[in-house]
Amino acid sequence: MTLKTLEKSLELLELFTKERTSWGVRELAKELGINHTTVYRILATFEQKGYLIQDHETKKYELGMKLWEFGQLVEDKLGISEYIYPIMRNVSEQTGETIFLTWLDQLECVHVEMAESSQSIKFSVAVGSRTPLHAGASNTVIMAYLPRDVQEQVIARGLTALTAHTVVEKESLYKKLDEIKKRGWCFSAGEFADEVFGLSVPLFNKRREIVGSMTIAGPVSRTPEGERLLTMLSALQEGQREVQHYLDKYNLSYV
Repeated sequence: MTLKTLEKSLELLELFTKERTSWGVRELAKELGINHTTVYRILATFEQKGYLIQDHETKKYELGMKLWEFGQLVEDKLGISEYIYPIMRNVSEQTGETIFLTWLDQLECVHVEMAESSQSIKFSVAVGSRTPLHAGASNTVIMAYLPRDVQEQVIARGLTALTAHTVVEKESLYKKLDEIKKRGWCFSAGEFADEVFGLSVPLFNKRREIVGSMTIAGPVSRTPEGERLLTMLSALQEGQREVQHYLDKYNLSYV
């Protein structure tokens, strides 16, 4: 397999998302801009190895159990279920809002775990979803701790306005990132989604490089202010210290 074919094969896998879980051969060929024969060979190889499975009725392909196994290995390494999730659950119970864990993956963020609020009106995020670094508290708090040259790479990819409140002007974004880093936490309202607020703190590896964030999120109708904001921040920072202790102890650094 040539490097070009390998690259196309990985691009093919990345097309399988929560928004689109199944694909046909012709659909993939059109999306990737390559011929059907090449797509079929890639699919046949992935199916043989267990990375994809084919629905014999629709003839479309879906993700296989092999990728689930890899996902479990990542989760086990991070200790999310055993150690980090209970911390998130505790913060959620203290604040009454949803808590989610976000991890840095190259120039994007991946939401890897969520402790959902028990309230009837709440904010939820799809675990496994990817989001841009420049929008929303959980993402911008990560971007704030990246080296300037990496921030420039993110900006060079384009700053899409997800809402009317998303910061898309370069110098304004730099100013915001510097303020976040100086403060040590980030608050946003209506920046990633119109009706959602976020309060987020950074997480680091043992070398003090940014690896992720932990965030409180809820509907803007419950946006915390004054004493309530400080109380929420205190609970979140306590959870941050506990998670950080775990990351330091086991030298976890998924970046």
